Amino acid sequence: MAYVIGASCVDIMDRSCMEECPVDCIYEGERKLYINPMECIDCGACEVACPEQAITVDRKADPDFREDNRNFFTEILPGRDSALGSPGGATPLGPLGVDTPMVSSR
Repeated sequence: MAYVIGASCVDIMDRSCMEECPVDCIYEGERKLYINPMECIDCGACEVACPEQAITVDRKADPDFREDNRNFFTEILPGRDSALGSPGGATPLGPLGVDTPMVSSR
């Protein structure tokens, strides 16, 4: 089970969670951060580090944000040629500058 970043991260992106993640599975969109469910090891370090309390375990997360988080990695996002998938770490990619349609429309 992975963790999910919810609505209180939109337009905030404190990034404390990224600093604490031991596997570098938190990716930066334009307005929100996303946890790659295929790379997350369920350690919970991100949840504790988040000052916005935006992170929760997926089974307790808002279903819309749980799906949206998954879509960030499995769907082709605007301006991209392919789905992000599981690149094996966020740091080499840097900020992606794009969000899912759900976050973009907020």
